[in-house]
Amino acid sequence: MTTTDRSRRSLAAHGASPVSPTRGPRRGGRVGEVRWDAESFWGARILTNAQATFDHCIAWMDRLGWLENFDRVARGDVTVDRPGWQFSDSEVYKLLEGMAWELARCPDDALQATYEALVGRVEAAQDADGYVGTAFGHAGLPERYSDMSMGHELYNMGHLIQAGVARLGTFGEDRLTEVARRAADHICREFAEGSRETLCGHPEIEAALAELGRVTGQPRYIEQARLFVERRGRGTLPVRPLLAADYFQDDVPVREAKALRGHAVRALYLSAGAVDVAVETEDAELLEVLQSQWVHTVERRTYITGGMGSRHQDEGFGEDWELPPDRAYCETCAGVASVMFAWRLYLATGQARHIDLIERTLFNVIATAQGADGRSFFYANPLQLRTAPEEAVSAEVNMRAEGGARAPWFDVSCCPTNVARTLASLETYACAVKGDVVSLLLYGAGTATIDVDGDPLELRLDTRYPDDGTITVTVVEAPSRPITLRLRVPQWAAGATGAEPGGEPHPVEAGWWDVRRDFAPGDRVELVLPIEPRLSWPDPRIDAVRGTVAVERGPLVLCLESHDAPDGAGLDGLQIDGAAMLQSHGDGAVVHATRIGDPEVPVGRVPFSGSLSPSSESSAPMSVPLIPYHRWAQREPGTMRVFIPVAHPSDGRSMPIT
Repeated sequence: MTTTDRSRRSLAAHGASPVSPTRGPRRGGRVGEVRWDAESFWGARILTNAQATFDHCIAWMDRLGWLENFDRVARGDVTVDRPGWQFSDSEVYKLLEGMAWELARCPDDALQATYEALVGRVEAAQDADGYVGTAFGHAGLPERYSDMSMGHELYNMGHLIQAGVARLGTFGEDRLTEVARRAADHICREFAEGSRETLCGHPEIEAALAELGRVTGQPRYIEQARLFVERRGRGTLPVRPLLAADYFQDDVPVREAKALRGHAVRALYLSAGAVDVAVETEDAELLEVLQSQWVHTVERRTYITGGMGSRHQDEGFGEDWELPPDRAYCETCAGVASVMFAWRLYLATGQARHIDLIERTLFNVIATAQGADGRSFFYANPLQLRTAPEEAVSAEVNMRAEGGARAPWFDVSCCPTNVARTLASLETYACAVKGDVVSLLLYGAGTATIDVDGDPLELRLDTRYPDDGTITVTVVEAPSRPITLRLRVPQWAAGATGAEPGGEPHPVEAGWWDVRRDFAPGDRVELVLPIEPRLSWPDPRIDAVRGTVAVERGPLVLCLESHDAPDGAGLDGLQIDGAAMLQSHGDGAVVHATRIGDPEVPVGRVPFSGSLSPSSESSAPMSVPLIPYHRWAQREPGTMRVFIPVAHPSDGRSMPIT
């Protein structure tokens, strides 16, 4: 065994993971247990994240004065016209969390030096009582906790604590973990029962405190998280113009809500933290409520991409079936938060549908949000763009969240750093362990060295997923006793087959495929998922896309860009034959389409006049290529759509999300 192998095995046994339940039935992957190849789909993005995204984010935060905010507080200077929103501190903390995960998976002297320098600036700005914040509580700034609705003070410190948790789990005590502990102790004193009995307008602190309680073994942190969850929904927070109580999830107690509502990121962060509380306090009733809310939200308020949030005004959820493609907000941070919520539910319940949604969101929101260079990003992720955008200017801050071009930075730049921390820890979502059952959840080429109750299981994973659906698992080192190797079969994978060592392929059902045996080195297990293009019909209750259809290929949602319109005339009037066969085309598909001629519209008539009728003229059938949605907007500016009108209506089938 090489020194590197020993280091990986030691680290994997240490227990570092973004979510580490102490009372749940299973654990997720640990840093070092799965390592995807650099050429694989996710391995390449993780490498780009480490080599480009961290430095990119630091450069922008330094340029805009967000880091100087800490230095000014540390010096005791009076703040005049503070740069950045009141939550800009959190971007530094999210980046520190990402660095902690990346340093654990791939130590790097330059990144370590950058990490240490950032920690030093944060540490210097911490007050003696543990409070950390550059927008309140210092000379020239409003008083601490004077704006609980929109001040984001606990939200910011929540991300600081999560960064500390990542470092504590992967490295042990250092200056960042000490800063995080002091901040958490301050919060527990200030917001305990009988003290400030209020809450933060932006949930985040709940999950952070719960995770800190898990990693330190200190129940007071989990108790404070529980208090924050129970206080929510009782009308405590002052409302703001155009922002009702449901924006903050302060309208209905968590236990009484039927679905997620209001600001999408807030709702999902709250739910993630509430699952942590339910698991650690063994509150089965709360966990069941959260599971029910997840099911309702996924079935009725989630886009085919896994994106959540259909309203721009409050970056929030709409009502059931309110899913317009062109007005889809689908904030990237909501995608990250959705993964957090679903992952916790999976660890608690073991249901494959939670991982199905995570995979859908990763491939079609997270992978879409970050450009190939690691230095450009989407904030919102619409499913249709009607007007070609202007290219983002790299030297300027993008003041709008919407748009069809990835921007280097935003006025509100929560998404780049959220993507950075997610990618840095993503390999830990690839597997899970419950007793002697090892589950492979997310597929990619690479290696796995998994601790099974002290017994090592070493695997080689070979696949070109998602371009190809064959996943081959070869045992390199086997435990000394029989185990179950459990592979996830996605709901969309009708016709999947599996072959056990020495056996012939046989059909496997969606959900889980279990292979139990006394494995030996050289044993091979092969799962084949059919990834041929398929039509996905929207539920007929979604008014905005009735009469249209989407195309998916494996876990990828496909889209049509105007660059690929066959006659160069854009996407208007283009329709596809819903009864025609689909063909694979690279990592996308080819569909057969026609273009309907425009009707003659009298001047001054609205486009709904009863006397108007569509033109009977249409073009000859054309072959139209579709590309994966995550690759849209990588060429020159253009228009795009996921749902395409159909010439032949569907037979009423609806689109399954999970």
